[in-house]
Amino acid sequence: MFVSSSLNTAQREAVNQLEGPVMILAGAGTGKTRTVTCRIAALLDHGVSPENILAVTFTNKASAEMRERISEMVGKKQAKAMTVATFHSLCVKLLRNDIDKLDYNKNFSICTANDQTGLIKEFIVRKGGADVGLKPSDVLWEISKKKNAGLPLDTIEDPLIREIASVYSHELKLRNAVDFDDLLLLGERLLREHAPVRMYWQSQFKYITVDEFQDTNSLQMRLLQLLVDEKQNVCVVGDDDQSIYGWRGAEVANILEFERFFKDPRIIRLEENYRSSESILHSANSLIKHNAGRREKELKPVKVGGEMVQVISMPGDEEEAEYVAEEIFSLKAQLNRPYEDWAILFRTNVQIRKMEQALRSLKIPYRMVGAQSFFDRREVRDVMAYLQVLSYPGSDVPMLRILNTPPRGIGSAVITTALEFSREHQCSIWLTLQNSDFRSKLSTRMQNAVEAFTFLIEKYRALIKSNTATLPQILNQLLDEIGYTDWLHRQCKNESERTQRDEGIFEVMASLTTLSKQGKSLQEFMDEMSLASEREDNDDLEKKKGVTLITLHASKGLEFPLVYLVGLEQGILPHQRSLEEHTVDEERRLLYVGMTRAQDRLTMTYCAYRIKYKEKVACLPSTFLKEIDTKFIDTSSYDDLMGQEASDEELANFLGNMKEMLN
Repeated sequence: MFVSSSLNTAQREAVNQLEGPVMILAGAGTGKTRTVTCRIAALLDHGVSPENILAVTFTNKASAEMRERISEMVGKKQAKAMTVATFHSLCVKLLRNDIDKLDYNKNFSICTANDQTGLIKEFIVRKGGADVGLKPSDVLWEISKKKNAGLPLDTIEDPLIREIASVYSHELKLRNAVDFDDLLLLGERLLREHAPVRMYWQSQFKYITVDEFQDTNSLQMRLLQLLVDEKQNVCVVGDDDQSIYGWRGAEVANILEFERFFKDPRIIRLEENYRSSESILHSANSLIKHNAGRREKELKPVKVGGEMVQVISMPGDEEEAEYVAEEIFSLKAQLNRPYEDWAILFRTNVQIRKMEQALRSLKIPYRMVGAQSFFDRREVRDVMAYLQVLSYPGSDVPMLRILNTPPRGIGSAVITTALEFSREHQCSIWLTLQNSDFRSKLSTRMQNAVEAFTFLIEKYRALIKSNTATLPQILNQLLDEIGYTDWLHRQCKNESERTQRDEGIFEVMASLTTLSKQGKSLQEFMDEMSLASEREDNDDLEKKKGVTLITLHASKGLEFPLVYLVGLEQGILPHQRSLEEHTVDEERRLLYVGMTRAQDRLTMTYCAYRIKYKEKVACLPSTFLKEIDTKFIDTSSYDDLMGQEASDEELANFLGNMKEMLN
């Protein structure tokens, strides 16, 4: 086959196995993405219509990359005709067609993380949760956990959280809104309860591929089973050794017990690793073998040999940070490599403050993964809320955000009255604002303000329907009329912030322009933007320069030539919580993922003590270090390394670096 010429034996087998259930066990760095895209190209080559192919990934970024890779292989036209989606965007597609069968309006709005937090804060205050220090994140965690497990919210053990969760769920339904977990929950329910809908989508998606299968939870597994027809042409791709998201509901059992879900699947193992050196792979393999019940596989290096893996004991976390920063500073000159080749991986965010300080002291540029999301920015949320209301004014969540933004005389008293009226009469805020009984409760000034607002929204909705102007032009006109940009500028502390706010609005306009040119409706634009707001840990990595500081969890899927894995101590890795909850196997997988991010050089460190709350706390080396075979391990201590005499070359490099830094 034309797609098979550059593949190894196992990859070729995976590409050519097109019928029936298939599980591709793809170890780290084994060319998984190329295998998957070649397999999809092979389906097309065998006459499968692109409309009948569904490829599911876990992040928007992975979805876009997969579509791009497929486009390069089969052409844009065929790639565009197939469905490449995340689980969430797939469920939006299902629900936009038939959510009315579940007693929702098809114009439902998608509640973002910020919207959720705002609602939960309101209910915490109302129910007295603020008095006991209850945090929105605690409530949302419990709600998400139950929804993804397919359990009702009344099974939440804490009575206060249970009550707030119930009010939150009821409020979302009243506002015809759903959150991200609801998308999966309602999508699965729609397929399960409505056979004609299920049969329609099964006939549509005759060949299904799921990437990163080890990250699926039980709800996603049920969703997949409902989408697959009796021929079971389903291919899942994953690696149980890289299942590290159990804490957010991922079920490693989905990959370990795949045979329980689909009959007589073909199991294909990709074990040739193109990323890491033999020394790194041997060490990682020797560690992961200690996990019981895993699917047997062993990464085999294409790159034989390589530098020894360094394991260094440090006196304390300050010395650990200084050593790593100074070695990067020194190696930068010796190896003549860009700072982007280095990565420092850590288990918890608490560890990283000293590392940042050490890098700054040597003026080493670095990039932290996880800055504020574009979609969390105030101006972006405001503009998106206006667009959502123009698309469907019955969406209460965005309506409440813009009612008095910028201020137009509709204060908190009016909003509270509107909320009470809407709940009492079981109608949207939009219908409430237009109701004469509601308006009669307001002063003349407030009535005028409400009337002016409803006229504004109706005016611009009519403008959209008239097709006399483009969506970007209409949005621009609206923002000018309400004086939004001028008002926003008045809230800014300096010119830099004003520029940043303007850029946010410009980016929304640019996205709206692009999608308008593609012929997409305002609702389709809103769906895409809402789904894009779901947080992805490494989506902004390429935009920054410098050494990468990144958590082990966020590092999955990435690779770096030179890696430092810091803080290998009991209570950190494995994390103390895993020791108490007996989930140490997942922590071992997390370390394995970290080790297999390294391509050429891996250094692991641990400390004798750390400073916590201004006190020295003694630390013990991670028990995982004892499990790693010592064949390619070089152990040393901070004192030994600092006591070594520097070579002439190292001295010359050091003096050169100091001169460069001073300059």
